[in-house]
Amino acid sequence: MSTSTSSGPRATAPAAPSRWSSLGRTVLTQRVVLLAVLVLAVVAVFTALDLAGRTSGPYNPDYLAGSLINVVPTAMLGLAELLVIVSGRGGIDLSVGAMVSLVGMGFGFCYGLWGWPLWLAVPAAVLGGAVLGAVNGLLVAYLRFPALIATLATYYAYKSIAIVVNDQQPINSPRVQDLYATARSVELPLIGAQLPLFPLGVVLFLLPTVVLVWYVVDRSPYGRRLFAIGTNDVAATWAGIGVAATRFWAYAGAGAISGLVAVVTVGQFASARPDAGTSGNGMALPAITIAVLAGVAITGGIGRVSGVVLAAVLVAWLNAGVLLTFPGNSGTRLQLLALGLLLVLAALFNGWTNRRYRVVG
Repeated sequence: MSTSTSSGPRATAPAAPSRWSSLGRTVLTQRVVLLAVLVLAVVAVFTALDLAGRTSGPYNPDYLAGSLINVVPTAMLGLAELLVIVSGRGGIDLSVGAMVSLVGMGFGFCYGLWGWPLWLAVPAAVLGGAVLGAVNGLLVAYLRFPALIATLATYYAYKSIAIVVNDQQPINSPRVQDLYATARSVELPLIGAQLPLFPLGVVLFLLPTVVLVWYVVDRSPYGRRLFAIGTNDVAATWAGIGVAATRFWAYAGAGAISGLVAVVTVGQFASARPDAGTSGNGMALPAITIAVLAGVAITGGIGRVSGVVLAAVLVAWLNAGVLLTFPGNSGTRLQLLALGLLLVLAALFNGWTNRRYRVVG
C-alpha cells in the first residue's frame, strides 16, 4: 500500500537575481556609477563620429583635456548648489552667477587697480562672496523667504550693482591680464609626459574646492546637521540642531565658492567683466543642471560631491562633442537644448528612482 501523502504545491525559493539584474540595479541606484557609464558612452559616441569623419575636428584626449577648463567654474558652482539644495525647504540659489560678476568686479578693483597683493585679494574675494551669500541665507533661513524668490531678488540686485560699479566697463589692467596664466594648460608632474596637458585651474581651484566641500559635507559635524535639516527640519529641531543657523551657513558657503569662481573667471577672461556670470544664459542654470544631474534631490537631504564632479565632466564633454559635430551657431543652440533636456530628464529620473529604490546619491 502506498504511504505517500499529498502535500500540495511545493513552495519554491525565489530565484537569485542574475548578474545583469544586479548590475542594472547598481547603475540605477548608484548615481556615481550611472554618471561614469554616461561619461564613457558620450566619449564613445563622439569618438565614433570622429572616426567616421562626422566632426569638424578631432575628438581626442588632447581635446577632452583642454575642454576641462570649462569644468572648473561649472563644477565649483555645482558644489555651491549642492550645499543649498541639500539644506532643504526648496533650497536653490539663482544668484550665483550675479555674485560671480559682482565679486569679480570687486576683485578687479582690489588687485587690478588698487594694487593689493594676490594673497590678500583672493581671500577678500572669497569673503566678499560669503557676505553676499549670507544675505541670501538671512532672507531664506531667518526671514523664511522662499529660496526661489529671495535669490531671484538678489540676482537682480547683484547684477545691477556689478554693471554700474564701473560704469559698465570691464577692468583689464596689466596685472589682471597677467592672471590669464592661471587658465593655461600644463604638464602633470611625474606622469605628465604620457598624458595630455591639463588646465592649471583644475589643480589651483577645482581640486581644493572639491576636497574642502567633500570634507565639510561628508566628514564634518556640520555636514551631518546639513543632511539632517534637509531630510526633516522638524525632526532636526527636536534633535537640538540649529536649523536656521545650519541653513544660513549653507548659503554663505555657496557665496564663498562663488567668490572663488569670480577669481577663476577673471583669469580665464584676462579681465574683470561686469557680466562674467550673467551673460547669455548665465552660470546659474548650468550649475543647477549639474547638481540635479548629479542626483542631488531637489527636496533636500540627498547629494554627493563625486556626483557633481562627474556630472560637470559629462556636461563639458557632451558640449565639446556637440560643438564639433554641429559647428557654428547651430552647435551653440543645440548645447542649450541638450542642457535643458538633461535637466528635465535628470529631474524625472531622480523622482522615479527615489520612488522605486532607496537611492544612494
